[in-house]
Amino acid sequence: MYEGPIQDVIEELGRLPGVGPKSAQRIAFHLLNVERADAQRLADAIVAVKDRVRFCARCFNVAEAEECRICRDARRDPRVLCVVEEPRDLMAIEKTSEFRGRYHVLGGAISPIDGVGPEQLRVKELMARLGEEAVEEIVLAMSPNIEGEATASYLARTLKAMDLRVSRIASGLPVGGDLEYADEVTLGRAFAGRTEV
Repeated sequence: MYEGPIQDVIEELGRLPGVGPKSAQRIAFHLLNVERADAQRLADAIVAVKDRVRFCARCFNVAEAEECRICRDARRDPRVLCVVEEPRDLMAIEKTSEFRGRYHVLGGAISPIDGVGPEQLRVKELMARLGEEAVEEIVLAMSPNIEGEATASYLARTLKAMDLRVSRIASGLPVGGDLEYADEVTLGRAFAGRTEV
């Protein structure tokens, strides 16, 4: 164990998701070796995130204003709503430039083992939006894991009673992947989602 501020930094960095003790130590010593101005920029950026960033009042994406830039964009198609788990999922979809509708961020996925049910997600807010906005199609874009499957199934059942088209993004093999390394579920979905060429 180190003494004083360096140990404090290591401990705080180690509390971040995905940062283990060795990584925390490497980052702390990196910060010790950089110019003060570089360390100050990092500290200022962290404080600015806490002071200025909040969740969009409509879709729950990250925003600096009441609504995020996507919700304010009049060029987006308000009839199509893509439901995602987290803001980082929204950004991954945005990078493709394939989706021109709007979004709704649930704030997680159903995970009974972690005590997360539909009540802990922004499902009520989604239903309220559907009652207020002229949405015709819902695209479920959940991660292809147990929690994402549970969330998508729950939402599909809940939305079935409404007069909406409900779709799910396709999943399958990644570009550049080898068939021999694909698991059975991924390979099965690739076959189920095949398209004519």
